[in-house]
Amino acid sequence: MNIPKHVAIILDGNGRWAKKRMMPRNFGHTQGSKVVEKICEDAYKIGIKYLTVYAFSTENWKRPKDEVDALFKLLNNYLDTSIKTSKKNNMRVRIIGNKSGLPKEIQEKIKALEEASKANTGLNFQVAINYGSRDEIIRAVKALSEDLNAKTITIDDIDENLFSSYLDTADIPDPDLLIRTSGEQRLSNYLLWQLAYTEFYFTDVLWPDFNIDELKRAIEFYSGRKRNFGAIGG
Repeated sequence: MNIPKHVAIILDGNGRWAKKRMMPRNFGHTQGSKVVEKICEDAYKIGIKYLTVYAFSTENWKRPKDEVDALFKLLNNYLDTSIKTSKKNNMRVRIIGNKSGLPKEIQEKIKALEEASKANTGLNFQVAINYGSRDEIIRAVKALSEDLNAKTITIDDIDENLFSSYLDTADIPDPDLLIRTSGEQRLSNYLLWQLAYTEFYFTDVLWPDFNIDELKRAIEFYSGRKRNFGAIGG
């Protein structure tokens, strides 16, 4: 079976999973976070090298305050234990997204986690927090423009590789496979540049019910695809 090097996931359906059980949405997010931890272990055992999950988008700030607060409480709890967990699992953790828009305490914990795990050689785990692809691209354009004005680069230097180096995923390979749970079939402003040649796999399974068997089904789908980069038709 052809194992994708990089899998990106849109973790969808936590709220609906909780509602089906007549529980608050926050209960679904809690269960969903447990699934993320397990899938990290499963992905590495299968042979996946990079795993990127969409945890909190720039649009999620519009959700009810109690839900946003609960999501950040979960994030805080994860960051409190993640240095120890990443060391135990030899996992490198990076946060992508607009970190400047996050609370100062969380920014400091992210910095500590990324520094502590940067030499780990196991799974490369990226978490998209306060992330929106359009925001990412605009930030990249601004940074590139500053370097143009400073004359550290020239207009002739600009190509796809250079532009990619200004993105949050600068030294991370583009995803081979995108998985979205819960039956939705849209990208929701996620990795728009990076997903140019990615295979998409949509499943009706709600994220808290996602497991290693579902992950293997997605990989089987990917493995059966004929990938013609840049080709139309065929």
